[in-house]
Amino acid sequence: MLSVNNIETIYYGLLHALRGVSLNVKEGQIVTILGANGAGKSTLLKTIMGLLEDQPDKGTIKFQGELINGLDTERIVRQGISYVPEDREVFEELTVKENLLLGAYTVSNSSQVAQDLEKIFNHFPVLQERQKQWAGTLSGGEQQTLAISRAMMSRPKLLLLDEPSLGLSPLLVKEMFKIIKQINDLGTTIVLVEQNARMALALADFVMILENGRFVLEGSPEELAQDEDVKEFYLGVEKQDSIKGYKRYKRKKRWR
Repeated sequence: MLSVNNIETIYYGLLHALRGVSLNVKEGQIVTILGANGAGKSTLLKTIMGLLEDQPDKGTIKFQGELINGLDTERIVRQGISYVPEDREVFEELTVKENLLLGAYTVSNSSQVAQDLEKIFNHFPVLQERQKQWAGTLSGGEQQTLAISRAMMSRPKLLLLDEPSLGLSPLLVKEMFKIIKQINDLGTTIVLVEQNARMALALADFVMILENGRFVLEGSPEELAQDEDVKEFYLGVEKQDSIKGYKRYKRKKRWR
């Protein structure tokens, strides 16, 4: 579905944020990207979405076989990709419903928009309850739910999520990952950038680790969970500890 081939992104002509990054996402997958702050994760998502001027500097990005390099963000959204940024960016002085309708600006069929709005409200009753409420008065978890729902109003085939659990309480983090799983179960492919490695691994079909602008490791969640460095630096597991505890955690946390 998404093919990123050997892209490079350079800031101000000096700093290599991405160095020959390649990524392939199959339809229906949840692909998780892990990495420390400054590794280039957000830059990768912004590059895919055409949010960085004249980026990428090298390489190609194809979506469903079509080259999207150089397209503006609106055209990329119309192609079927939506993006939820790290800081949510809801329109605080607009109502919940107005935020959702703005997410449907690429959809010309008004009856289709009404149907999608009803689906969002059915899946997330809290948004229906607060549809006339200013978005800026919502809790952090509600704002994140709104941001994701607004992105879904454009009917994306591929959803890019940047740190959706950031700033949320542990209880809300669990709810947020349930929402992500629900969206995937409904047929939307997801690329998830996340620092909560345990939750992200429990959800993912495929995992990639980005360091200093390069992918240094990739594989299934089970494969990466057995890597000693991943256990130590991402899961907080001492190297002598058994991975059995993680596998039990993964089975327990898998949403059905």
